[in-house]
Amino acid sequence: MRERIRVYSWIGGDRPDDTAEAARKAVAAGFTAVKLNATEEMQYIDAYEKVDAVLANVAAVREVLGPNRGIGIDFHGRVHKPMAKILVNELEPLKPMFIEEPVLSEYPEVLKELAGKVPIALGERLYSRWDFKRILHEGYIDIIQPDASHAGGISEVRKIAAMAEAYDVALALHCPLGPIALAACLQLDAVCYNAFIQEQSLGIHYNEENDLLDYVLDPSAFAYSDGFVTIPRKPGLGIELNEEYIHERALSGQPGATLSGGTKTEVSPNGSSAVPMRHIPRSSSRSRRRKQTNESDDTSGRLPGLPVRLRRHHCRLDAPSLQRVD
Repeated sequence: MRERIRVYSWIGGDRPDDTAEAARKAVAAGFTAVKLNATEEMQYIDAYEKVDAVLANVAAVREVLGPNRGIGIDFHGRVHKPMAKILVNELEPLKPMFIEEPVLSEYPEVLKELAGKVPIALGERLYSRWDFKRILHEGYIDIIQPDASHAGGISEVRKIAAMAEAYDVALALHCPLGPIALAACLQLDAVCYNAFIQEQSLGIHYNEENDLLDYVLDPSAFAYSDGFVTIPRKPGLGIELNEEYIHERALSGQPGATLSGGTKTEVSPNGSSAVPMRHIPRSSSRSRRRKQTNESDDTSGRLPGLPVRLRRHHCRLDAPSLQRVD
């Protein structure tokens, strides 16, 4: 059982100068790997100037990182097969650590045409062993990226990881999320032999007013050092939430944030404070949607708003442990 795992830092990816500067900061912080957005959405057949922009971005990062640090390149499924083939081929000389979601998961047959010298990663949009079964059996990916928040929790993802190990496929859990999700992923990393790196959101480009460690009482539970993070060792998931800060953030002006008692928050006209407003019940259209989704009339369960087929597989990422909801 491992006690720590390598992590990478998100560095954005919109412009070469900004991305290179973010890469410098990541190196200064001790990270040995980064990940960036590859490109904006592309048409089926698009201009080569967009390809050149992607190459310029990644080349700027490679120059900063040198030859031995890792670069993950995330396509976010924004690219169709014709342009994905071009991009994967053109990026190969820059030696990416992996290319993520070169196409959407709905097109697994395309991966055969993209498989080559650059490892292909995929899986954040797959939600069970059965979703991963075909992807693994066909042999077109090198790294799976299930999300413990979406793919059935710790138990299910542990089984998915074991399936991948049998196909000699690596594991890099998807987690650009908060501390509970990260703590759950790290518990999996501790026991999954094929886990080689962990996504995490510390310093991620869309964290503007707060960051990952602000939500835990003891930030040292996630001990970052030399590009690795230590697996939390305390009971449960190994962290304690800063509930006072979480409540403060809930009241800080996030439109539509639901608080206890069925109230929502709303930003005041001058933007200086949040004003609670009563929750407004949804219209009767909800009853029509229930019929369309075959939702059960029994609302005594813990998740009455979910269709039965989703409720059966839903898991909660509540500390101290994950609980299956039946």
